[in-house]
Amino acid sequence: MSSYTDIATDGWIASLPRGLRPYALLARLDRPIGAWLLFLPGLWSLLLAKAPWPQTLWLIALFFLGSFLMRGAGCVVNDMWDRELDRKVTRTIGRPLASGALRMRHAAIFLAILLAISLVILLQLNTLAQILGVSSLGLVALYPLAKRVTWWPQLMLGFTFGWGAPMGYAAAAGRIDAADIALYGATILWILAYDTIYAHQDREDDALVGVRSTARLFADSSHLFLAVCYTGTVVLLAVAGALAGLHWEFYAALALAAALLASQIMRLDIDNPALCLRLFKLNREVGLLVAAAIALGRV
Repeated sequence: MSSYTDIATDGWIASLPRGLRPYALLARLDRPIGAWLLFLPGLWSLLLAKAPWPQTLWLIALFFLGSFLMRGAGCVVNDMWDRELDRKVTRTIGRPLASGALRMRHAAIFLAILLAISLVILLQLNTLAQILGVSSLGLVALYPLAKRVTWWPQLMLGFTFGWGAPMGYAAAAGRIDAADIALYGATILWILAYDTIYAHQDREDDALVGVRSTARLFADSSHLFLAVCYTGTVVLLAVAGALAGLHWEFYAALALAAALLASQIMRLDIDNPALCLRLFKLNREVGLLVAAAIALGRV
């Protein structure tokens, strides 16, 4: 096994009361990058829908808070499924359920609290968005199973983390149309690629315990696989912009995001887990650039 872990028990987490620290770690509050990546597809779609700015900004605030809550809930579900596997992987052995810092009943109560607060936020949205929000729970529950039955759990994560694209568009526009479908496709390919980078941190340990991933599937061919996925992401984003009638500024700014994606492929070393984590985290900046591009294109 490797000796690498990305669990951060120092910093502000260490300043919390001792009893709260395991819950903060369970919800991955030490690593907010996941909440950002869950939020960004919704942000893209809220901007793409071109609702009036006051409505758009209100929805952005709701989706931002909801992303942190639902990311936390998703992590709880994932760790409840994976607690036995997590004990066999160095990067995850310190997770609260795997280490015994929390028991299953603690996780279940915490999950219920997160979902209850999320429900309050969901009820602020229109009916179509509410239906889509409830539907996402099935994806959240099934994602941890994917790594046990398929080599493509990263694709399942794409459908799950990208669900903010149809949900945000529905909340802002009250409908789903071709522009949003193209946007959802772009988010799926983007997530499939960046989570493959992330999965390279665990590639060797996953092989030992029998966990499947696109990182293991493509291994030394990952650069080509990422190039295909990221190219598809940019193409589908451009299609979504064209269908939504965005102005030329969108395409100019989108080129900057495309360059940042290309840099990830060129810099990737699949045997360097710390670098894989840094490249994975760089996708927050990619997502914010895409959001800025859409905002510029809708003016």
